[in-house]
Amino acid sequence: MNDDPHKNMRRAQLELKLGEQLNALITSSHALNVKTAARFDSSLQPAAFHIVRWLYSYGPTSASALAESTAMDRSSVSRLVKQLELLGYVKRESSPDDRRGIQLSLTELGRQKVKDAMKEKEVAYFERISTWNEDQLEHFIRMLEIFNGFDVK
Repeated sequence: MNDDPHKNMRRAQLELKLGEQLNALITSSHALNVKTAARFDSSLQPAAFHIVRWLYSYGPTSASALAESTAMDRSSVSRLVKQLELLGYVKRESSPDDRRGIQLSLTELGRQKVKDAMKEKEVAYFERISTWNEDQLEHFIRMLEIFNGFDVK
């Protein structure tokens, strides 16, 4: 540990600034997620969009795996999936690995609605980095990878 009080104070100030910026990122990301969810279908809770967004990114899965992956309880996932099915966004099929199992996936309508909803969010982020050169962008990506625990050199 560093015994220099000025360096310790500087480090503490930097850590506070980092916390402020991470909080700002999380807050703005959450606001964009809510806005994107409403654009997807304003009659649904934002948590339903979280489900379709996960299915869009990772593909078909079981309800239990979806609940675990999205950190939602199974009853909430079940209720939301039923709503998504009724609206034609999600479908149930027999699992190719186990015919007794059920696999959830997006319908073509669901995929298209996710794509359309995500455009606004993408534009917001792309605008923020539009003036960065490639070195700045690579550095930012690298720092996020390290911060997020993806430090694979």
